[in-house]
Amino acid sequence: MTVRRIIGTETEFGILSNTSANPIRLSADLVDAYAAAGAGSPHGPIRWDYRGEDPLNDARGFRLERAAADPSQLTDDPLAMAPSGPMAVARPSDIELALPRASNTVLSNGARLYVDHAHPEYSAPETLGPLDAVLYDRAGEHIAREAMTLANRPGVEYIAYKNNVDGKGATYGTHENYLVDRSVDFDDIVTALTPFFVTRPILCGAGRVGLGQRSERPGFQISQRADYVENDVGLETTFNRPIINTRDEPHALPSWRRLHVIGGDANLFDFSTFLRVGTTAAVLWVLENVGADPEFDALAIADPVWETQEVSYDTSLTHEIVLRSGSAMTALDIQAAYAGICRRAMEAAGPLDDETALLLDTWDEVIDGLRTDPLSVAGRVEWVAKLQMLEGLRQRSGAAWDDPKLVAFDLQWHDLREGRSIVERLDRAGRIDRLFSAEAVARAAVNPPVDTRAYIRGSLISTYPGAVHAAAWDSITIDNGEEALLRIPTLNPHAGSRELVGDALAAHDITTFLDRLRG
Repeated sequence: MTVRRIIGTETEFGILSNTSANPIRLSADLVDAYAAAGAGSPHGPIRWDYRGEDPLNDARGFRLERAAADPSQLTDDPLAMAPSGPMAVARPSDIELALPRASNTVLSNGARLYVDHAHPEYSAPETLGPLDAVLYDRAGEHIAREAMTLANRPGVEYIAYKNNVDGKGATYGTHENYLVDRSVDFDDIVTALTPFFVTRPILCGAGRVGLGQRSERPGFQISQRADYVENDVGLETTFNRPIINTRDEPHALPSWRRLHVIGGDANLFDFSTFLRVGTTAAVLWVLENVGADPEFDALAIADPVWETQEVSYDTSLTHEIVLRSGSAMTALDIQAAYAGICRRAMEAAGPLDDETALLLDTWDEVIDGLRTDPLSVAGRVEWVAKLQMLEGLRQRSGAAWDDPKLVAFDLQWHDLREGRSIVERLDRAGRIDRLFSAEAVARAAVNPPVDTRAYIRGSLISTYPGAVHAAAWDSITIDNGEEALLRIPTLNPHAGSRELVGDALAAHDITTFLDRLRG
């Protein structure tokens, strides 16, 4: 039994500079600098193909009308045709190719790098399982550092932060995507995952100085995103943010739905990310293979939006959450219940693979550590490590929680510049438990995962860069010198792996590759 499934993460980085440029310009500078340095196509960076984008499809069985959508929800190209999946695509004219385009490109590791909502966003390639999800999430940090270096020039410095808040009311997302069997009823997903997401931050929160959206009140909280949760279920991602997002845009065969999770924190600790995506994958396995366990119903929370903030504010982990049944449980008790449900169901179904065993053991160990001695898991749980450091600073300096020194420390924690990041210093001191070395992360920044469709996307870009006209999650458009461009569909996320297309990619030219792919 396994937690391995198709998983993808998205990170919007905070951005600052010592110039007066607005965030959109700064973000574009960062993306364009990296895209230009890695461009292999005669026409510049590999374009993103918007034809497969469908941001207004709702998992509850309806579609939001475009006229009723908030502009922030229109993440597709408004001028693009509706996706029809043609194999032949009209060749753009030289004039069209010369037109200005959005800061948006596809990378050799299969990821997408672009400007989204005034932030540089790294959308990691599809991975098969939580371990690779951690690796390729960290690859985004490596890419952001390289982009800063490439964009910097004399007198101008760009600073990227892997966090979720600016302390002045704005928040930006760290999203997760899971492909789920469409046979699972969406109402069951809502029932099973709502208490889970409300309490999950105790395992994987990044920690934050300040309470309230604008840090109106002094204090420390577990989650960076909790203050911005305003709804239980909904389609929105930039306002009225829900616990369960209903965007159903799978970029895959109709047998899958995409679970789009928007409430997680941007993590710099490997095990925090591993727990964030791995525990979610475990709950989804139960839904797919066992069904809606009655124990999920028993964990239903009376007011989940309210409790999201209460859990985040309770660093003692003793707050009792009122359940719909009238009883009460702590966040630790609820997470322990989920861990028990998942372990019992998975072990009953058959032997666990190594990745699943590691996940379930880590889940139990972290819950036990948080219950008995939180500092014992400081190397794995990011908010615990941050709070430990901040409390030390407070004791040495006598600072209150609204002291600017603590706010500055919090920001520096997420600073991705080499030599400036507090997390980097902790890492060098051996105080962070890592799943992957810096060398492995650097390799992942330029090489795709080998066991998903990201492999064919990234490998085509690195092997035949001049022949790749555009790419998307579910297709790759090839220029093989013929009158029309050729669109290769990649709707099956498990296809396009090294095992399936590795021999074809050994071809010396794109024509031979296409012949082998067809044959």
